[in-house]
Amino acid sequence: MTEYVLDDSPGRTRWQVDFEQRRRASYTAVGLGTAAADRMLEHLRETAAEWTVARIVDAGAVVGHVAVAVSDDDGTLAGRIGDLHVDAEHAGRGFEEAAREWAEQWCADRGAHRVDVALTEPGGELFAGYGLRAQTRARLADPPPQAPGGVTARRMTEADFTAWLSAERASYVAGIVRAGALSREDAVRKSDRDFARLLPDGLATPDTTLLVLEAASGEPIGTGWLRHGHLPGVTYGYSLHVHEQHRGKGYGRAAMAVGERATLAAGDTTLMFTVWGGNDVAMSLYTSAGYGVVEENRSLDLPRTAV
Repeated sequence: MTEYVLDDSPGRTRWQVDFEQRRRASYTAVGLGTAAADRMLEHLRETAAEWTVARIVDAGAVVGHVAVAVSDDDGTLAGRIGDLHVDAEHAGRGFEEAAREWAEQWCADRGAHRVDVALTEPGGELFAGYGLRAQTRARLADPPPQAPGGVTARRMTEADFTAWLSAERASYVAGIVRAGALSREDAVRKSDRDFARLLPDGLATPDTTLLVLEAASGEPIGTGWLRHGHLPGVTYGYSLHVHEQHRGKGYGRAAMAVGERATLAAGDTTLMFTVWGGNDVAMSLYTSAGYGVVEENRSLDLPRTAV
């Protein structure tokens, strides 16, 4: 019979060391340097302090661990599966599915209306029933060739910025809603908060590059928004956007090359993006361009609907 036994301090310490080793390996595998991986692990340690960690025990033997938490998310109680790991020699024997069900029930018993999970690789069968909300992707920005089609980039002007900001906020809200992460009203509030925090000085915001992408003819075909030093050595691409009328012409990959060059010019080595669930075109582009999954966020409404 499988049991879930809350970890004592020594057991939790052993779990945390193993958990951090697994996370570090996944971060570095997709192009994050040691300092960037350390920064991400620092954030994880802060949140992991609030997790309840249970040993998965079968016939007296520990076969893995599961970590869970419930917290308030803008007025709604949300559960979180922070880790679910079964040792390799016990994998594939049903422990993973049983631990997931235990975690969902643990969260529901504490009033959670949904449960979230952050994975370091695509969810596969275990979390196939969870809605895909977002993926964070990254790769080393190797010196890229000139952008296909002669695409170039210039800095935004104030006039460019005003029009771009309105369109970017609308796109951000639409992406959140399409992914099913928030209602439109909550997404608008999040947009207001996020843009005020990320662009407090508009075009003059430090460590920020705002670009207009142009075709060889000089016609604007898209925009770019990059934040340098998001993590040590990492530029975060808030958006590299190709206008709808110019899509399907190879400009998406050209925009990525522009972002990679800007990353290197700023002294960073890795370019990172987040793509909302439901945006299959962008996910396909990032995959083809060699961007690995740093983290995949999925969620499930509780109680789970019977199949």
